[in-house]
This record gives sequence, structure tokens and C-alpha cells, in this order.
Amino acid sequence: MPPIADYPLRYQLSNELHARPFPSLAAPATALYLAIKRPDRAAARDSGEDRAHLIDLLDRFGATHPSADANHYSGEIGRHQLKWESHTEFVTYTIFKQGVSDRPFDPTDFDLFPADWLERAPGARITSAIIRLTGRSDDSVLQSEIDNCFVSESLAVARVLDDAAVVAGDFRIDPAGHTRFAVSAPSGTGPRRLGRIVQRLCEIETYKTVSMLGFARVRGMSARMAEIDTELTRLIAEMSTGERPAEETLKGLLSVSAELEGMVAESSFRFSATAAYQRIVQQRVEVLGEERYEGRQTFAEFMMRRYEPAMRTVEATERRLGAMADRAMRAGDLLRTRVDVERSAQNQALLESMDRRADAQLRLQRTVEGLSVVAISYYAVSLAGYLLYPMAAHLGMSGGLMTAAITLPVIGTVWWVIARIRNSLH
Repeated sequence: MPPIADYPLRYQLSNELHARPFPSLAAPATALYLAIKRPDRAAARDSGEDRAHLIDLLDRFGATHPSADANHYSGEIGRHQLKWESHTEFVTYTIFKQGVSDRPFDPTDFDLFPADWLERAPGARITSAIIRLTGRSDDSVLQSEIDNCFVSESLAVARVLDDAAVVAGDFRIDPAGHTRFAVSAPSGTGPRRLGRIVQRLCEIETYKTVSMLGFARVRGMSARMAEIDTELTRLIAEMSTGERPAEETLKGLLSVSAELEGMVAESSFRFSATAAYQRIVQQRVEVLGEERYEGRQTFAEFMMRRYEPAMRTVEATERRLGAMADRAMRAGDLLRTRVDVERSAQNQALLESMDRRADAQLRLQRTVEGLSVVAISYYAVSLAGYLLYPMAAHLGMSGGLMTAAITLPVIGTVWWVIARIRNSLH
């Protein structure tokens, strides 16, 4: 019996689950992270430009190229490791190098990304980070290092993954333009576990930043939404007061409804993306398995105080925008119904007026027909009289008697002929 045929995508779908392994790192080490995003229409960008930019970097180190349709890559560039990933709206580069600089978070570490190569990037930097991995030092020394490198007001520190490491970060952009994270791990922490911690920190920073684009969109929309809400309330009030003709109010409602639908269409992708990125941030923070370190604020607490309010604002604005669009649509439907009823009443009055005019015309027509019978009969009697006057002498009748004798039959004949003509026309 021949073997069963495999589904065409079976191996591709299975391999996709294993295509993005976590990096393997040993302290001390430094991770240099860069995320690039186009300012507009990033989801519809030409992915070929992203791969060409990656190949430009690889060629500088004589590294192998990814496949033509690849959306991820891992390989060596010189003495360092490079990891590249293409996402829906952005691409990310991470360079892992052994050792740390004498100066903590030295901005010259980022020179591994050539300056001219950065200038030709098909997009702009949405975020970048320097992650410093060191061995576990004494708690007092570690706290001193953390206090010297981060802003205490927004600092988040926690033990993660069953005390596999202590991670710290303040989510601020330093003078060199990078976000800083410190990872201090004891000697027993495996390289794969360290790689997972670094990967999670990069994902938290990236998705946190990209999701805040939804908040920026909301801030840009809020003023216009307030104006539209006021206009919509005024138009709905005019419906009940009848201050303006219904058709003018309907025209205003349709204009407001069209603008709201346009805002919904323009913002739907950003709102959906923000919700998805928010869930990723929450999940990545949860899998760190945080434990409080020396009474410091954890990453989850930082997100709850600084990040979640912005996301709730986005959610509330999305609901408000949808509610305004629904309210405008309902008001428009009600007003259209009112306009239709008014038009129906006008049409009914017009039909009644037309019926009255038709009835008057019918009565006038019948009057004219009656008069026409008299006129035609008069001339018919006169003509018949002229024809029969010679016979009146032979019959011993006077002309007047002859005229009287033929008047009724002629009138009856004329009436019968006209009635036949009228019936044939109907």
C-alpha cells in the first residue's frame, strides 16, 4: 500500500513553530536591539525592501543570506550573533555580543549597526534598547548599580523565573536614544533561560511602544470627536424641537455620520492592533514570573500604573467612537422616517387635490356635453326642418307643427350618438 500523501503545507506549518528559537546567552553579554517601522501604511509595506536592508548588513560581514521569502533569520556576523524578524508592522534586529563594556550601557556599543546602513533604513526607529547581562553580584552592589543607571521614579525591578535572574529597567529613553535593561543572573542560570529573559524584555519594550501608537491616535482624534459629539447633540435636539426643516437636519446628520464612519474606518486597524499588542505585553510580563526584589516596583506594577491607563483610554475611545457612529445612524434613521412620513402626507394631500380637480373637470365635462347636445340638437332640428318643410304641405301640416313633431326624435338621436361616442372612448 503506498504511503498517504502529505498535505502541501504540513511541514511548513510544523516547522514554523520551531523557526524562532530563543537565543542562547552566557553572562557577561550585551544585546543590542533595534525595531524599525515605517511611519505610514507599515502593514502594507514592501517586505522586499526589509530583506534588501538585511542583506546589505549581512554583506558587510560576508554572512549567508536568508531565503527569498524568509521572515526571520539567525546567523553570525563577525564575532557576534544576529537575529532578524519581520513582523506585521515592523522589523527587528538584535545583535548579541559576548562581554560588557566598562562603561554601563555605553552608547558606542550600538556602533555595531553601521551609521550609513542605519541612514538607509526603510523606515524609522520605533524603539531601540541596550540589554546588559552580568553575573549576580552582592545585593548592595547590585542595588547601587541599578540606582546609578536608572531613573528611580519609573524603575521596575524583579526576580524572574524562580530567581533565575534579577531584571531592571525604567522604560525611559537615555541621552543616546536607547532604552536600558539590566539582567543580573547567578552562575547556575542556563544560557537558554537567559536568552528567554532577554527575548521577553525586547518583546515587552517593542509591543509596549507600538501599542502606544493607538494612544497617540486617540489624542489626535479627541478634539474633533468632542466637536462632532456637540454637533450631533445639537442636531438630535433639533429633531425634537423642529426648529429647522427636517430635510436640512437630515443633511447635517448624514454629514456627521459620514465623518464618523470615516474615522472608524481609519482607526479600526490601529485599535485592533493596539488591543493585540496590549495582550502580548500582558502575557510577556506574566511569563516572567516576577517576585518582588527589595521592595521595588515590579514590571507588572509599572504597567498597571503607567501603561494600562493609556490602553484603557484607547478602549474607551474606541467604544465612544462606535457609540457615536451608532447614535448618528439611529438619529438619521429616525429622521429619515419622519421625512418619509411628511412626504407621504404631502403626497396624500396632493392626490386628494388632484382627485378634487379631476371631479370638477368631470362635472364640467358633463355640463359641456349636455350643452353640446342642446346645440347640436338645435342645428339638427333646423336642418331636418328644411328637409321636411316641402312634405308638410302635402300632409296638411304647418311648418311649426312639423318642427315640433321632429324635435324630440332629433334630440333623442343626438343624445344617443354622443353617449355611444363617450362610452367607446372609455
